[in-house]
Amino acid sequence: MKKFQHRRVSLLAGHLKPNSLDADDLEDLCSRLPSATGCSSTSKTGCDSCGSTAVARVSEASSGMFSTNTLSLVSTSAPREVMRTTTVDLDASWSRPSGRISTAEEYVDSLRGRQLTIYLFGQLVNDIISHAMIWPSINAVAETYRLGLEDPELATAVSQLSGVRHSRFLHVTETVEDVAMQSRMQRKLGQRTGTCFQRCVGMDAINSTFSTTFDIDAKHGTDYHTKFKAFVKHMQECNYVIGGAMTDGKGDRSKGPSDQPDDDLFLRVVRRHNNGVVIRGCKTHQTGSLNSHWLVVMPGGRMTERDKDYAIACALPVDAPGITYIYGRQSCDTRSMEDSPTDIDHGNASFGGQEATIIFEDVFVPHSHVFMNGEAEFAADLVERFTAYHRRSYICKAGLGDVMIGAAATIADYNGVAKASHIKDKLVEMAYLNENISGTAMAASLQSFRTNAGNYQPDVLMANVCKHNVTRFPYEIARLAQDLAGGLVVTLPSDQDFGHEVAGPLLYKYLQTVSGVTVDNRRRILRLIENMTMGRNAVGYLTESMHGAGSPMAQRVLIQRLMKLNDKKQMAKRLAGVKD
Repeated sequence: MKKFQHRRVSLLAGHLKPNSLDADDLEDLCSRLPSATGCSSTSKTGCDSCGSTAVARVSEASSGMFSTNTLSLVSTSAPREVMRTTTVDLDASWSRPSGRISTAEEYVDSLRGRQLTIYLFGQLVNDIISHAMIWPSINAVAETYRLGLEDPELATAVSQLSGVRHSRFLHVTETVEDVAMQSRMQRKLGQRTGTCFQRCVGMDAINSTFSTTFDIDAKHGTDYHTKFKAFVKHMQECNYVIGGAMTDGKGDRSKGPSDQPDDDLFLRVVRRHNNGVVIRGCKTHQTGSLNSHWLVVMPGGRMTERDKDYAIACALPVDAPGITYIYGRQSCDTRSMEDSPTDIDHGNASFGGQEATIIFEDVFVPHSHVFMNGEAEFAADLVERFTAYHRRSYICKAGLGDVMIGAAATIADYNGVAKASHIKDKLVEMAYLNENISGTAMAASLQSFRTNAGNYQPDVLMANVCKHNVTRFPYEIARLAQDLAGGLVVTLPSDQDFGHEVAGPLLYKYLQTVSGVTVDNRRRILRLIENMTMGRNAVGYLTESMHGAGSPMAQRVLIQRLMKLNDKKQMAKRLAGVKD
């Protein structure tokens, strides 16, 4: 059996469970822990000087939905009657007491004190809440809780699973209207934040996994669906944030998971025990993972029978032992860390997005939270259902587009050109493009259909048309916004210059425009346009629009498959009087 070279003792302890110890696990553990007698020998067979050896014992105690497991390391030095025991808590993150989250403040508090391993700029991050670069992304998620209190009809729902009111991001769609309400909520949150609010992946993972587990159980007689419903019920009762993890590192794109030179380039199961699995691999550019409480891990594409170990879907807490997060850079991201007189240069000081690379180093997942385990023929079903939900979810870009149109119109006002016909026409074009995004998303939602499991899924063709629009239209909207903003959007001096005793007064004198418009207000709108078209929130508005939920060709493949070309040929032939 291959050993993971960088496996730490804490990671190994995190995946050992009752009756699951194998020789390699025990051997590896014994080599990395001192014996209970205090001897520092690293011999796998014991210490020649004191004669001690290490024996692992595991006990299990029931604790609600989860079990609390401990690993006892027993030193059996001669004489054998003298034995000392060291107990290591294995499952703190799994068995943590559940508290319900109702407000933005409670959500922020729930992120404190977690033992996450996070790297940013080559350094470990101990507190994400106080980190100036990370905070705007946390605040964007907090906004979903604020909306839930301000407009519960839009942003919350009551589920048949739990019977409690919870965020709509945790809701299993029970009607067509539920799907449509998701879309309306997403556009509203885009308008309120001007960025990615990071909860759509989890929402869409819930609904796609819900129907897929039902179908797997129907074929194989498994109990995935029952377990998944119990998991979702628990999330709804606590009103948690769920993040999704689908995209693998992929390696050589011309090869499948089993044909890669490194077995770990797609996340996989490396060991199966009688009470769970151990997973290893990586999920890339995952949105909002640090700001979530739990992750739903899904396979990243179509699988063959040879790829069974890669066909894994499961849920785990974000602070499960063995997970490492490496924070992604964004354009202009360090402006939030600059020592400036004001926050104007941030563009959008309140809200931002977040992506991270997630490394899974031999992470144990109990069977209670495993929802696909080797059923490779269902991997494509799960991915395609997820993308149907998620490509329709890009209606959020219409919300960001609303902000972009508003900024463009405002800067036209500030520049004194709002009445020019060509300015009005460009704003009309922006609105036209933006409503095409929204309209196709709403069409996908309102044409939802009932799955075998009983939840509702968006129309697949219209969902892909929506996402394909999103790969194009925000770029044109952004171009027009920059057109209306003028060159100052990329040449505006820094906030420090405006605050300088010599340079500042000169800038305030020569950057005046319309009477009654302050230079600072003009600067703020220009920085917002910069932020959304080339700064840190351009990640959410532009590049994510291109590649999120699949790059453009992925949508064209499905549109070609679903366009019913032969039916259309027959319509034309019938009307033309063609006789085949």
